[in-house]
Amino acid sequence: MSRPTGRVLTLLELLQSGGTRTVAELADRLGVEGRTVRRYVDQLIDLDVPVESVRGRYGGYRLAPGYRLPPLMLSDDEALAVLLGLVAGRRAGLMTTHRTANETASAKIRRVLPRHTARRLDALLDSLAFTDQPGDSDTPDADVLLTLADAVSNRRPVSIRYTDRDGRRSERTLHAYGIVNHAGRWYVTGTDVRIGEDRTFRLDRIADARTLPGAFEAPPGPDPAQRVLSGFATAEYRHEVTLRIHGTVEQIRARLPASVATLAEYGPAAGEDPATERWLRVELRAERLDWLPPALAALDRPFVIERPDELRDLVVEFADRLASRARAEHEVGRAPAP
Repeated sequence: MSRPTGRVLTLLELLQSGGTRTVAELADRLGVEGRTVRRYVDQLIDLDVPVESVRGRYGGYRLAPGYRLPPLMLSDDEALAVLLGLVAGRRAGLMTTHRTANETASAKIRRVLPRHTARRLDALLDSLAFTDQPGDSDTPDADVLLTLADAVSNRRPVSIRYTDRDGRRSERTLHAYGIVNHAGRWYVTGTDVRIGEDRTFRLDRIADARTLPGAFEAPPGPDPAQRVLSGFATAEYRHEVTLRIHGTVEQIRARLPASVATLAEYGPAAGEDPATERWLRVELRAERLDWLPPALAALDRPFVIERPDELRDLVVEFADRLASRARAEHEVGRAPAP
C-alpha cells in the first residue's frame, strides 16, 4: 500500500470515530497540508464514501449517514471484541429474525483478519464453554425492534398487532417504557392504553409496530426489567400458591426468583439486621405444581403451605418417596454379600 493510499484510509478511520473534524486537525494527524486533506476527501467521495463538508467557525468534515455502511477499519482488539459480541449474542438469543445476519457479519470480519489474529480467535472460540445450551426461541423482527426502541426513547405512543399465546389477534396502543431481554427472549413493557394497565408483550409475537402522534410521560415505579419480572410472577396460570417461608430474602430468591414469585418483604425493626431470617409471605402462580416440592426441599427452610391443598399433598408424597428410597439404599448397603 502506497503512503498516500495509507493516509486516505487513516483519514477514513478518523472520520469514522464520529463528529466533525477540522481541516487543521486532520492535517496535523496525517502530517500533510490542508489542501492535501481536501484531495484525500475527494478521493473518498469518488469511492462513494458519504463525506460531508461542514461550513462555519467549527466546520470541517464528517461522515454523513448513508444507505450502506462505509468500509470499517478495526484494530485486532476491536475485531476480536465485535466477533466475541456476535458469538455471545447468538448464544443469548440477542438476534433479529434475520439469523443469517449474525453469521455473514462474522464471516466478513474473519475474512479480513490477519492470519495470526484469526488463529488466536479460533483458539479462543475453541476453548470457550457455556453453562447453558443455546435456546431455540423465536427472535423479533428488526423493524419491530427498532420502531419500539424509537418509541421508548422519544416517549411516543405505538400501535402494535399482537398474537397472544392462545392465537388470539388484536391491535393495541402501547405507551412503551422499555425493552427487556430475559432468558433469550425479547419483551416490551408499558401501559396498554385501552385498559389503562401495565402489560408485557413478547416481541416475536408482534407482527407490526408503527409510531403514533403524541407523547406521554412514563409513571414513576420499577424499572422496565423489574416490571417484566413482576409480570411473569403475577401472570394468570392454573394454580395460585401462597406460602410462608422462614428465611432471608436472599435464601428464598435462590430458589424462587423474582420472575417466579413475589415476596411480602417487611422492613426490619429498629436496629435489626435486614439479613435476619424471618417469616416472609411468598405468592406465585403456576400451570403445574410438580416442580414445587423439589424446589422447597432444595430451599431447606421451614415453610407453611397456605394454599392450595393439592400442593400440600404433593409435598407429603415427595417426602415419602425420598424417605422410602433412603431406606431402600440403607437396606441394600446392609445386605450381606452372597
